[in-house]
Amino acid sequence: MIDQLWEYLVVAGVLLVAIVAGLAAFLRPGRGGRTKDLPTPPTPTPDRGAEREEPDDSGGPSASVDTLPRPAPTVEEEVIAPEPPAPTIERPDAALGRLQRLRARLARSNTALGKGLLALLTRGGLDEQAWEEVEDTLLAADLGVEATTELVDSLRTQVRVDGTNSEAEVRGWLRRDLLALVDPGMDRSVASARIDGRPAVVLVVGVNGTGKTTTVGKLARVLVAEDKDVLLGAADTFRAAAADQLQTWGSRVGVPTVRSDKDGADPAAVAFDAVRAGIELEVDVVLLDTAGRLHNKANLMAELGKIKRVVEKQAPIDEVLLVLDATTGQNGLRQAEVFSEVVGITGIVLTKLDGTAKGGIVVAVQRKLGVPVKLVGLGEGPDDLAPFDPEAFVDAILN
Repeated sequence: MIDQLWEYLVVAGVLLVAIVAGLAAFLRPGRGGRTKDLPTPPTPTPDRGAEREEPDDSGGPSASVDTLPRPAPTVEEEVIAPEPPAPTIERPDAALGRLQRLRARLARSNTALGKGLLALLTRGGLDEQAWEEVEDTLLAADLGVEATTELVDSLRTQVRVDGTNSEAEVRGWLRRDLLALVDPGMDRSVASARIDGRPAVVLVVGVNGTGKTTTVGKLARVLVAEDKDVLLGAADTFRAAAADQLQTWGSRVGVPTVRSDKDGADPAAVAFDAVRAGIELEVDVVLLDTAGRLHNKANLMAELGKIKRVVEKQAPIDEVLLVLDATTGQNGLRQAEVFSEVVGITGIVLTKLDGTAKGGIVVAVQRKLGVPVKLVGLGEGPDDLAPFDPEAFVDAILN
């Protein structure tokens, strides 16, 4: 019986070995048996920093990961555009002495007045007809009837007393009398300093086409050259691109501009906001540009009066500058009168004085309004607005 049990154990052992061998063959790959598709393990990514090479002699890397295309940014990534370069801030020319530097232009524009008078007065034998020619020359230069009469009477007396036709002496008489008419004693300073802890407020007015917005931009440059902190108010809300034009002038010298982005906005509201901003920013002066308007349009002049009243609810207006085109001559005097009645003119800015031989308008407008010419425009350059200097002006007229 023991022998029979032993035989059973041997057979069982043989069967077990056979089963194990069969399973091993079944699971071994490449033997025709079924295998399970397993994912291929990822290949380890080498350290890219180790593959970077130093630049060769040509200045660029011979092989670098920086040359490989970069993946496009995902939706979550923020693409930041490079910031534009900061605008270059200009430094305007010093205002002091500008008129002297521009005397050549002024002399060319007033040749008819200066040379014409000298030619008449030095030819000798001045009779009534000759004096009439002197008067005509002065009137043609827009000196005005009253001022012309005064000047001719003074010259007549001088000629009768001295009886000379020396050009040097006649030039001296003319210089003396013209300078007296221009009146060097008038205060020609422009309000530009803080007053009682607030900025000075300057309102600039005028008819269409006088170059008013350009004048405001140039005046800002004059004040910046004097180290003043300036703020611009674009209260011309009707002319297309007026605010853009003024803002461009300001940005060139680092001056901020308060404006409305809405066409046809209330100009009084814009002016009010500009003065308020000037107070908050503690600037020295606020320059308010206004829309050009014809002096005979009652509704537009009333609107100008409204701007002045609204602004004065928070700060007084210290200066009202009227911009006049010098080429309009006597026609500009009526404009000046009406503007002065509505907003109270304190000073005159004469533009385009380089394009006319009618320099006598300086005398005429001062006499008409009783206010001084404070600034003159003698060209189209950004720094061609100059504080008015009576002596330099008269010397330029007499060449």
